[in-house]
Amino acid sequence: MKTVEIKEMSAQDLAERIQAEMASYNQMKLNHAVAPLENNSQIKAARRNIARMKTVLRQKELNK
Repeated sequence: MKTVEIKEMSAQDLAERIQAEMASYNQMKLNHAVAPLENNSQIKAARRNIARMKTVLRQKELNK
């Protein structure tokens, strides 16, 4: 997800999306510990995407 798309989301939608992405990320890490993933860069991309969303959410909170 691109930063422009993230900035267009409302704060509530963004918070819900972060929770869903965190659950997906944790599941991905667990699956990777049991059996290696085909594409290890998915974990890195998910982590960065979560950080990107958290940054935009924090910016929205500070601008209120």
